[in-house]
Amino acid sequence: MSKVSIRDLDLAGKRVLLRLDLNVPMDGATVVDDTRIRAAAPTVKYALEQGASVVIGSHLGRPGGERNPRFDLTPVAVRLARSLRMNVRMAPDCIGDVATQMSSELKPGEVLVLQNLRFHEEEEENDEDFASQLADLADVYVNDAFGAAHRAHASTQAVATMMPSAGGLLLDREITALDPIRNGEAGKLGFISGGAKVSDKLGLLERLAAISEVIAIGGAMANTFLLARGLPTGASLLEQNMVEAANEITAIAAEENCNLLIPTDCVIAHGADEPPRAKPLVFGEEDLPEDWQILDVGPATVEAFSESIKDCDTVVWNGPLGLFEREAFSGGTRAMAEALSKLEDTTTVVCGGETAAAVARFRLTPKMSHVSTGGGAALEYLQGLDLPGIAVLPDAEPDDREESEEDDA
Repeated sequence: MSKVSIRDLDLAGKRVLLRLDLNVPMDGATVVDDTRIRAAAPTVKYALEQGASVVIGSHLGRPGGERNPRFDLTPVAVRLARSLRMNVRMAPDCIGDVATQMSSELKPGEVLVLQNLRFHEEEEENDEDFASQLADLADVYVNDAFGAAHRAHASTQAVATMMPSAGGLLLDREITALDPIRNGEAGKLGFISGGAKVSDKLGLLERLAAISEVIAIGGAMANTFLLARGLPTGASLLEQNMVEAANEITAIAAEENCNLLIPTDCVIAHGADEPPRAKPLVFGEEDLPEDWQILDVGPATVEAFSESIKDCDTVVWNGPLGLFEREAFSGGTRAMAEALSKLEDTTTVVCGGETAAAVARFRLTPKMSHVSTGGGAALEYLQGLDLPGIAVLPDAEPDDREESEEDDA
Protein backbone atom coordinates (compact mmCIF):
# COMPACT_ATOMS: atom_id res chain seq x y z
CA MET A 1 0.00 0.00 0.00
CA SER A 2 1.46 3.33 -1.02
CA LYS A 3 -0.07 6.67 -0.08
CA VAL A 4 0.84 10.25 -0.88
CA SER A 5 3.58 11.22 1.57
CA ILE A 6 4.40 14.48 3.25
CA ARG A 7 7.50 14.37 1.05
CA ASP A 8 5.24 14.81 -1.97
CA LEU A 9 3.78 18.11 -0.72
CA ASP A 10 5.08 21.64 -1.26
CA LEU A 11 5.09 22.90 2.32
CA ALA A 12 6.92 26.21 1.97
CA GLY A 13 4.89 28.94 3.64
CA LYS A 14 2.03 26.53 4.39
CA ARG A 15 0.32 25.74 7.66
CA VAL A 16 0.21 21.97 8.21
CA LEU A 17 -2.54 20.40 10.30
CA LEU A 18 -0.59 17.43 11.64
CA ARG A 19 -2.55 14.65 13.36
CA LEU A 20 -0.25 12.90 15.79
CA ASP A 21 -0.83 10.12 18.29
CA LEU A 22 0.36 11.69 21.53
CA ASN A 23 -1.80 9.40 23.64
CA VAL A 24 1.01 8.56 26.05
CA PRO A 25 0.93 6.95 29.51
CA MET A 26 0.56 9.58 32.23
CA ASP A 27 1.00 9.65 36.00
CA GLY A 28 -0.91 12.77 36.93
CA ALA A 29 0.76 15.54 34.94
CA THR A 30 3.91 13.49 34.28
CA VAL A 31 4.58 11.67 31.03
CA VAL A 32 5.59 8.12 31.96
CA ASP A 33 6.70 6.93 28.51
CA ASP A 34 7.52 9.36 25.68
CA THR A 35 8.03 6.74 22.95
CA ARG A 36 5.18 8.08 20.80
CA ILE A 37 6.36 11.65 21.26
CA ARG A 38 9.86 10.81 20.09
CA ALA A 39 8.46 8.78 17.18
CA ALA A 40 6.39 11.77 16.05
CA ALA A 41 9.20 14.33 16.22
CA PRO A 42 10.83 13.59 12.81
CA THR A 43 7.67 14.50 10.89
CA VAL A 44 7.31 17.77 12.80
CA LYS A 45 10.97 18.60 12.13
CA TYR A 46 10.63 17.73 8.45
CA ALA A 47 7.66 20.06 8.00
CA LEU A 48 9.51 22.89 9.75
CA GLU A 49 12.62 22.32 7.64
CA GLN A 50 10.48 22.66 4.52
CA GLY A 51 9.37 26.13 5.59
CA ALA A 52 6.00 25.25 7.08
CA SER A 53 4.32 26.09 10.36
CA VAL A 54 2.70 23.19 12.18
CA VAL A 55 -0.64 22.89 13.97
CA ILE A 56 -0.68 19.63 15.96
CA GLY A 57 -3.85 17.79 16.90
CA SER A 58 -4.04 14.71 19.13
CA HIS A 59 -6.20 12.94 21.66
CA LEU A 60 -5.21 11.82 25.14
CA GLY A 61 -7.15 9.16 26.99
CA ARG A 62 -10.92 8.88 26.94
CA PRO A 63 -12.46 12.05 28.35
CA GLY A 64 -15.84 11.17 26.82
CA GLY A 65 -16.40 14.40 24.95
CA GLU A 66 -16.00 16.59 28.03
CA ARG A 67 -13.19 18.86 29.20
CA ASN A 68 -11.27 17.01 31.91
CA PRO A 69 -8.04 18.35 33.48
CA ARG A 70 -6.83 14.79 33.84
CA PHE A 71 -6.50 14.59 30.05
CA ASP A 72 -5.04 18.04 29.43
CA LEU A 73 -2.42 17.86 26.66
CA THR A 74 -0.27 20.67 28.10
CA PRO A 75 2.25 18.36 29.86
CA VAL A 76 2.54 16.35 26.63
CA ALA A 77 3.20 19.57 24.67
CA VAL A 78 5.97 20.43 27.13
CA ARG A 79 7.60 17.03 26.57
CA LEU A 80 7.20 17.43 22.80
CA ALA A 81 8.94 20.81 23.00
CA ARG A 82 11.81 19.15 24.80
CA SER A 83 12.04 16.48 22.10
CA LEU A 84 11.99 19.13 19.35
CA ARG A 85 14.39 21.36 21.31
CA MET A 86 12.23 24.41 20.68
CA ASN A 87 9.35 26.33 22.17
CA VAL A 88 5.81 25.37 21.17
CA ARG A 89 2.58 27.27 21.73
CA MET A 90 -0.42 25.64 23.43
CA ALA A 91 -4.00 26.48 22.41
CA PRO A 92 -6.72 26.35 25.08
CA ASP A 93 -8.99 24.44 22.70
CA CYS A 94 -8.77 22.65 19.35
CA ILE A 95 -11.45 24.78 17.65
CA GLY A 96 -12.98 28.21 18.22
CA ASP A 97 -11.89 31.81 17.84
CA VAL A 98 -8.75 31.58 19.98
CA ALA A 99 -7.42 28.47 18.23
CA THR A 100 -8.20 30.04 14.85
CA GLN A 101 -6.39 33.25 15.75
CA MET A 102 -3.37 31.43 17.16
CA SER A 103 -3.05 29.28 14.04
CA SER A 104 -3.39 32.29 11.74
CA GLU A 105 -0.58 34.08 13.59
CA LEU A 106 1.89 31.21 13.16
CA LYS A 107 5.06 32.01 11.23
CA PRO A 108 7.11 29.44 9.29
CA GLY A 109 9.11 27.36 11.73
CA GLU A 110 6.59 27.70 14.58
CA VAL A 111 4.49 24.99 16.26
CA LEU A 112 1.06 25.17 17.88
CA VAL A 113 -0.39 22.27 19.86
CA LEU A 114 -4.18 22.09 20.05
CA GLN A 115 -5.98 21.01 23.20
CA ASN A 116 -7.30 17.43 23.40
CA LEU A 117 -9.50 16.66 20.39
CA ARG A 118 -11.65 14.31 22.46
CA PHE A 119 -12.81 17.13 24.71
CA HIS A 120 -15.43 17.44 21.95
CA GLU A 121 -17.79 14.51 21.39
CA GLU A 122 -17.94 15.46 17.70
CA GLU A 123 -14.39 14.13 17.28
CA GLU A 124 -15.33 10.49 17.85
CA GLU A 125 -18.60 11.01 15.97
CA ASN A 126 -16.62 11.90 12.83
CA ASP A 127 -18.67 15.08 12.65
CA GLU A 128 -18.15 17.00 9.40
CA ASP A 129 -18.74 20.44 10.92
CA PHE A 130 -16.13 19.75 13.61
CA ALA A 131 -13.73 18.48 10.93
CA SER A 132 -14.37 21.60 8.86
CA GLN A 133 -13.38 23.79 11.81
CA LEU A 134 -10.14 21.81 12.12
CA ALA A 135 -9.52 22.18 8.38
CA ASP A 136 -9.88 25.96 8.68
CA LEU A 137 -6.78 26.02 10.89
CA ALA A 138 -4.36 25.05 8.10
CA ASP A 139 -3.65 24.68 4.39
CA VAL A 140 -2.77 20.99 4.19
CA TYR A 141 -3.41 17.92 6.34
CA VAL A 142 -0.92 15.21 7.29
CA ASN A 143 -1.85 12.12 9.27
CA ASP A 144 1.04 10.65 11.23
CA ALA A 145 -1.13 9.05 13.93
CA PHE A 146 -0.82 5.38 13.00
CA GLY A 147 -1.99 4.37 16.47
CA ALA A 148 -5.34 6.10 15.81
CA ALA A 149 -5.65 5.23 12.11
CA HIS A 150 -8.16 2.46 12.82
CA ARG A 151 -10.62 5.05 14.16
CA ALA A 152 -13.04 6.81 11.81
CA HIS A 153 -12.88 10.09 13.70
CA ALA A 154 -13.15 13.68 12.51
CA SER A 155 -9.41 14.29 12.84
CA THR A 156 -8.40 11.03 11.18
CA GLN A 157 -10.96 10.64 8.40
CA ALA A 158 -13.42 13.47 7.72
CA VAL A 159 -10.84 16.26 7.71
CA ALA A 160 -8.71 14.40 5.15
CA THR A 161 -11.50 14.77 2.59
CA MET A 162 -11.58 18.56 3.00
CA MET A 163 -8.03 19.60 2.12
CA PRO A 164 -4.85 18.34 0.42
CA SER A 165 -3.80 15.30 2.48
CA ALA A 166 -0.87 12.95 2.94
CA GLY A 167 0.70 10.51 5.34
CA GLY A 168 3.57 11.42 7.65
CA LEU A 169 7.00 9.85 7.99
CA LEU A 170 5.93 7.60 10.87
CA LEU A 171 2.89 6.38 8.94
CA ASP A 172 5.20 5.59 6.01
CA ARG A 173 7.52 3.59 8.26
CA GLU A 174 4.66 1.63 9.79
CA ILE A 175 3.17 0.72 6.41
CA THR A 176 6.59 -0.26 5.03
CA ALA A 177 7.29 -2.52 8.02
CA LEU A 178 3.85 -4.14 8.22
CA ASP A 179 2.90 -4.49 4.55
CA PRO A 180 5.05 -7.60 3.87
CA ILE A 181 3.38 -9.38 6.79
CA ARG A 182 -0.10 -8.17 5.82
CA ASN A 183 0.45 -9.27 2.21
CA GLY A 184 1.92 -12.69 3.04
CA GLU A 185 5.34 -11.68 1.68
CA ALA A 186 7.38 -11.91 4.89
CA GLY A 187 8.84 -15.35 4.25
CA LYS A 188 8.58 -17.89 7.05
CA LEU A 189 6.45 -16.11 9.63
CA GLY A 190 6.33 -16.61 13.37
CA PHE A 191 3.81 -14.94 15.65
CA ILE A 192 4.21 -14.63 19.42
CA SER A 193 0.94 -13.64 21.04
CA GLY A 194 0.40 -12.67 24.65
CA GLY A 195 -1.79 -10.27 26.54
CA ALA A 196 -5.12 -10.88 28.19
CA LYS A 197 -7.87 -11.83 25.75
CA VAL A 198 -8.35 -14.23 22.87
CA SER A 199 -11.41 -12.17 21.86
CA ASP A 200 -9.23 -9.11 21.18
CA LYS A 201 -7.16 -11.03 18.62
CA LEU A 202 -9.57 -13.62 17.29
CA GLY A 203 -9.59 -12.39 13.69
CA LEU A 204 -5.83 -11.92 13.63
CA LEU A 205 -5.15 -15.36 15.11
CA GLU A 206 -7.42 -16.97 12.54
CA ARG A 207 -5.63 -15.20 9.68
CA LEU A 208 -2.11 -15.81 10.97
CA ALA A 209 -2.84 -19.46 11.70
CA ALA A 210 -3.35 -19.83 7.97
CA ILE A 211 -0.11 -18.08 6.89
CA SER A 212 2.37 -18.60 9.74
CA GLU A 213 4.90 -21.31 10.35
CA VAL A 214 4.61 -20.85 14.12
CA ILE A 215 2.17 -19.32 16.58
CA ALA A 216 3.32 -19.26 20.20
CA ILE A 217 0.69 -18.19 22.73
CA GLY A 218 1.47 -16.94 26.23
CA GLY A 219 0.07 -14.43 28.67
CA ALA A 220 -3.40 -14.68 30.14
CA MET A 221 -4.87 -15.55 26.73
CA ALA A 222 -2.93 -18.82 26.86
CA ASN A 223 -5.07 -19.84 29.83
CA THR A 224 -8.10 -20.13 27.54
CA PHE A 225 -6.13 -22.49 25.30
CA LEU A 226 -4.99 -24.48 28.35
CA LEU A 227 -8.60 -24.81 29.47
CA ALA A 228 -9.60 -25.91 25.96
CA ARG A 229 -7.07 -28.74 26.20
CA GLY A 230 -8.28 -29.80 29.61
CA LEU A 231 -5.29 -28.50 31.56
CA PRO A 232 -5.68 -26.88 34.99
CA THR A 233 -6.07 -23.11 35.18
CA GLY A 234 -7.04 -22.54 38.84
CA ALA A 235 -8.25 -19.00 39.44
CA SER A 236 -6.39 -17.62 36.43
CA LEU A 237 -7.77 -14.92 34.18
CA LEU A 238 -9.36 -16.53 31.10
CA GLU A 239 -12.35 -16.36 28.75
CA GLN A 240 -14.67 -19.32 29.28
CA ASN A 241 -16.80 -18.28 26.29
CA MET A 242 -13.78 -18.38 23.95
CA VAL A 243 -12.88 -22.03 24.48
CA GLU A 244 -14.61 -23.07 21.27
CA ALA A 245 -12.81 -20.29 19.38
CA ALA A 246 -9.49 -21.52 20.77
CA ASN A 247 -10.27 -25.00 19.49
CA GLU A 248 -11.16 -23.57 16.07
CA ILE A 249 -7.84 -21.68 15.88
CA THR A 250 -6.02 -24.86 16.87
CA ALA A 251 -7.82 -26.73 14.10
CA ILE A 252 -6.96 -24.09 11.48
CA ALA A 253 -3.31 -24.22 12.52
CA ALA A 254 -3.25 -28.02 12.25
CA GLU A 255 -4.89 -27.92 8.81
CA GLU A 256 -2.39 -25.32 7.57
CA ASN A 257 0.64 -27.06 9.11
CA CYS A 258 1.22 -24.16 11.50
CA ASN A 259 2.98 -25.16 14.70
CA LEU A 260 0.78 -23.77 17.49
CA LEU A 261 2.46 -23.78 20.89
CA ILE A 262 1.02 -23.09 24.33
CA PRO A 263 2.84 -23.11 27.70
CA THR A 264 4.16 -26.34 29.16
CA ASP A 265 5.20 -24.73 32.42
CA CYS A 266 4.38 -21.52 34.24
CA VAL A 267 4.87 -19.38 37.32
CA ILE A 268 1.95 -19.32 39.74
CA ALA A 269 1.01 -17.36 42.84
CA HIS A 270 -1.95 -17.02 45.15
CA GLY A 271 -2.46 -13.46 43.90
CA ALA A 272 -0.55 -10.80 42.05
CA ASP A 273 -1.19 -8.15 44.69
CA GLU A 274 -0.08 -10.21 47.66
CA PRO A 275 3.50 -10.51 48.92
CA PRO A 276 5.26 -12.67 46.31
CA ARG A 277 4.89 -16.37 46.93
CA ALA A 278 5.50 -17.24 43.31
CA LYS A 279 6.60 -20.74 42.41
CA PRO A 280 7.11 -22.73 39.22
CA LEU A 281 4.68 -25.35 37.97
CA VAL A 282 5.04 -27.91 35.18
CA PHE A 283 1.76 -28.99 33.61
CA GLY A 284 1.10 -32.70 33.96
CA GLU A 285 3.57 -33.11 36.80
CA GLU A 286 2.03 -30.97 39.56
CA ASP A 287 -1.39 -29.83 40.66
CA LEU A 288 -2.45 -26.21 40.38
CA PRO A 289 -4.34 -25.14 43.52
CA GLU A 290 -7.82 -23.95 42.63
CA ASP A 291 -7.32 -20.53 44.20
CA TRP A 292 -3.91 -19.86 42.62
CA GLN A 293 -3.27 -18.00 39.36
CA ILE A 294 -0.97 -18.47 36.39
CA LEU A 295 0.93 -15.18 36.09
CA ASP A 296 3.89 -15.96 33.81
CA VAL A 297 5.24 -18.62 31.49
CA GLY A 298 8.08 -20.81 32.67
CA PRO A 299 11.61 -21.30 31.30
CA ALA A 300 10.79 -24.48 29.37
CA THR A 301 8.01 -22.64 27.55
CA VAL A 302 10.30 -19.76 26.59
CA GLU A 303 12.92 -22.23 25.39
CA ALA A 304 10.33 -24.00 23.23
CA PHE A 305 9.03 -20.69 21.84
CA SER A 306 12.56 -19.50 21.08
CA GLU A 307 13.51 -22.74 19.37
CA SER A 308 10.38 -22.70 17.22
CA ILE A 309 11.06 -19.25 15.71
CA LYS A 310 14.81 -19.41 15.18
CA ASP A 311 14.45 -20.33 11.49
CA CYS A 312 11.71 -17.80 10.74
CA ASP A 313 12.38 -14.93 8.36
CA THR A 314 10.00 -12.63 10.23
CA VAL A 315 8.68 -12.75 13.80
CA VAL A 316 5.82 -10.58 15.08
CA TRP A 317 5.37 -10.20 18.83
CA ASN A 318 2.23 -8.74 20.36
CA GLY A 319 1.42 -9.00 24.05
CA PRO A 320 3.63 -9.76 27.08
CA LEU A 321 3.87 -13.37 28.25
CA GLY A 322 3.14 -12.58 31.87
CA LEU A 323 2.53 -9.83 34.39
CA PHE A 324 5.90 -8.29 33.52
CA GLU A 325 5.26 -5.13 35.55
CA ARG A 326 5.90 -7.24 38.66
CA GLU A 327 9.45 -8.50 38.96
CA ALA A 328 8.30 -11.92 40.18
CA PHE A 329 6.38 -12.45 36.93
CA SER A 330 8.65 -10.71 34.41
CA GLY A 331 10.98 -13.60 33.64
CA GLY A 332 9.09 -15.02 30.66
CA THR A 333 8.63 -11.70 28.88
CA ARG A 334 12.24 -10.69 29.55
CA ALA A 335 13.61 -14.01 28.27
CA MET A 336 11.44 -13.82 25.15
CA ALA A 337 12.65 -10.29 24.42
CA GLU A 338 16.24 -11.38 24.85
CA ALA A 339 15.73 -14.34 22.52
CA LEU A 340 14.28 -12.09 19.83
CA SER A 341 17.13 -9.61 20.23
CA LYS A 342 19.62 -12.33 19.31
CA LEU A 343 17.97 -13.27 15.98
CA GLU A 344 20.49 -11.65 13.65
CA ASP A 345 18.97 -12.71 10.31
CA THR A 346 15.33 -12.33 11.30
CA THR A 347 13.06 -9.30 10.95
CA THR A 348 11.55 -8.72 14.39
CA VAL A 349 8.39 -6.62 14.66
CA VAL A 350 6.99 -5.61 18.05
CA CYS A 351 3.36 -4.43 18.20
CA GLY A 352 1.31 -3.05 21.07
CA GLY A 353 1.94 -0.55 23.82
CA GLU A 354 2.55 -3.07 26.61
CA THR A 355 4.94 -5.13 24.48
CA ALA A 356 6.83 -2.02 23.40
CA ALA A 357 6.99 -0.90 27.04
CA ALA A 358 8.36 -4.28 28.07
CA VAL A 359 11.05 -4.23 25.39
CA ALA A 360 11.97 -0.68 26.41
CA ARG A 361 12.08 -1.65 30.07
CA PHE A 362 14.59 -4.38 29.25
CA ARG A 363 16.55 -1.88 27.09
CA LEU A 364 16.21 -4.01 23.98
CA THR A 365 14.30 -1.64 21.70
CA PRO A 366 17.37 -0.93 19.50
CA LYS A 367 17.75 -4.67 18.93
CA MET A 368 14.32 -4.98 17.27
CA SER A 369 13.81 -4.33 13.56
CA HIS A 370 10.62 -2.34 14.11
CA VAL A 371 8.65 -1.33 17.18
CA SER A 372 5.19 -0.24 16.10
CA THR A 373 3.47 2.71 17.76
CA GLY A 374 0.08 1.15 17.06
CA GLY A 375 -1.66 -1.44 19.20
CA GLY A 376 -5.14 -2.10 17.89
CA ALA A 377 -4.28 -0.32 14.63
CA ALA A 378 -1.34 -2.65 13.95
CA LEU A 379 -3.38 -5.76 14.72
CA GLU A 380 -6.23 -4.69 12.45
CA TYR A 381 -3.79 -3.77 9.68
CA LEU A 382 -2.01 -7.13 9.90
CA GLN A 383 -5.38 -8.84 9.83
CA GLY A 384 -5.90 -7.29 6.40
CA LEU A 385 -8.53 -4.75 7.41
CA ASP A 386 -8.65 -1.28 5.88
CA LEU A 387 -7.89 1.42 8.44
CA PRO A 388 -10.09 4.50 7.89
CA GLY A 389 -7.28 6.96 8.62
CA ILE A 390 -5.09 5.37 5.95
CA ALA A 391 -7.73 4.40 3.39
CA VAL A 392 -8.95 8.01 3.15
CA LEU A 393 -5.52 9.31 2.11
CA PRO A 394 -4.90 9.59 -1.65
CA ASP A 395 -2.92 6.82 -3.30
CA ALA A 396 0.54 7.69 -4.51
CA GLU A 397 1.20 7.74 -8.23
CA PRO A 398 3.88 5.31 -9.48
CA ASP A 399 6.32 8.20 -10.04
CA ASP A 400 5.74 9.37 -6.46
CA ARG A 401 6.63 5.92 -5.13
CA GLU A 402 9.85 5.80 -7.17
CA GLU A 403 10.92 9.30 -6.07
CA SER A 404 10.16 8.46 -2.44
CA GLU A 405 12.24 5.29 -2.68
CA GLU A 406 15.12 7.31 -4.21
CA ASP A 407 14.88 9.85 -1.38
CA ASP A 408 15.14 7.04 1.18
CA ALA A 409 18.10 5.39 -0.55
